[in-house]
Amino acid sequence: MLFCLNLKSVAENVKDGAAHVLLRMVRVVFLHPDLGIGGAERLVVDAAVALKSKGCNVQIMTAHYDPSHCFSETLDPDLPVLCVGDWLPTSVLGYLHALCAYLRMIYVAVYLVFLSGLEYDVIFCDQVSVCIPVLRLARHRKKVLFYCHFPDQLLTQRKSSIKKLYRAPIDFLEEHTTGMADMILVNSQFTAGVFRETFQSLKGIQTDVLYPSLNTCTFDQPPTESQGLWGLLPEETSHLFLSLNRYERKKNLGLALRAMAALRSILPPGRRAGVHLVVAGGYDDRVSENVEHYGELKELASQLHVEDCVTFLRSPSDSVKVALLRGSHAVLYTPSREHFGIVPVEAMYCCCPVIAVNSGGPLESVADGETGFLCEPTAEAFSKAMQRLVVEPQLRRDMGQAGRKRVQDKFSLEAFSQQLHGYVVTLSQ
Repeated sequence: MLFCLNLKSVAENVKDGAAHVLLRMVRVVFLHPDLGIGGAERLVVDAAVALKSKGCNVQIMTAHYDPSHCFSETLDPDLPVLCVGDWLPTSVLGYLHALCAYLRMIYVAVYLVFLSGLEYDVIFCDQVSVCIPVLRLARHRKKVLFYCHFPDQLLTQRKSSIKKLYRAPIDFLEEHTTGMADMILVNSQFTAGVFRETFQSLKGIQTDVLYPSLNTCTFDQPPTESQGLWGLLPEETSHLFLSLNRYERKKNLGLALRAMAALRSILPPGRRAGVHLVVAGGYDDRVSENVEHYGELKELASQLHVEDCVTFLRSPSDSVKVALLRGSHAVLYTPSREHFGIVPVEAMYCCCPVIAVNSGGPLESVADGETGFLCEPTAEAFSKAMQRLVVEPQLRRDMGQAGRKRVQDKFSLEAFSQQLHGYVVTLSQ
């Protein structure tokens, strides 16, 4: 509605052709700390592609970008990515990750405002809000749109007094710099509620929900690596399950392994032999947790005696991911209180049912009993849902079709593009 009103206002003051040019010339800079492979990065890339499709001039700036570890859209020369500040440390002796992330983003903001020479109208930033005060120092202050995936202070544990003391000023800065944005968007109603509970001083600030969308171009392409993928699996595989998440402990990937062990214990031998699990997700050698957790999961698979029916994939390509989603009986989505999670949406578009924990974003993305199952975060609950999809093939097909329709109706890129473009146009005027 707000977008329509602004369009009407512009049209009343200038000719239709001039208004069209005005809207098409909005210049947007995206600031993101690390443009790797993950849900937040997927949203940033999709947002940039969406605004570009609407005629905006788009530039992405980040503190780290590796062309060998990125989403394929960022390799397009028409979607320029500028990496600055990668020489700054990401940690100090394995500690102070948050402080280093703050310093790196402040440097990116300083570079944009004082050194880049870029002309822009709106700045889209996410994850790290501490750069916003720097952005307000521009000679002709530009509007800042901040997208909150989830309050950062809730993503780390405070088990020691030193950690609490270290995080106190960082948490203070997060809350107060977030409030300095000209517009704040969140990725789900769940996150909107958590935002209000966490940032007590920002209760009076409006937060609109902009659901992440799905850029279906990647998923509509025929997978070029599917034959090589199936060569990694046992020939007798007939029921494939997939866990698709970064190799991080908070993603609770061990639940997928325990559910697999539980499923094998309740299936008759004839069906058990064909069941297989692929654990795939973002992996970065620079991130110690990725390296450590990968080893922990392989050890857990050995302890559960499921190593013969589990395949681990690190940072699979887009085409491999699509092949997995298309060929799986279900995606096991194991994080609890996940703020949104794009994986269930990707799975549903590929006609793949989703078995997810019944909390957080999946409560809004997955229709329980229609496009998948929302379960307690236990191996027993997950394995029972998996069993149903093994023994009831028609249920899998029905849920797959319902899931695809749900994504087309609720999470389409066109709806996302229209809504985001409306916000950006409003801010630029």
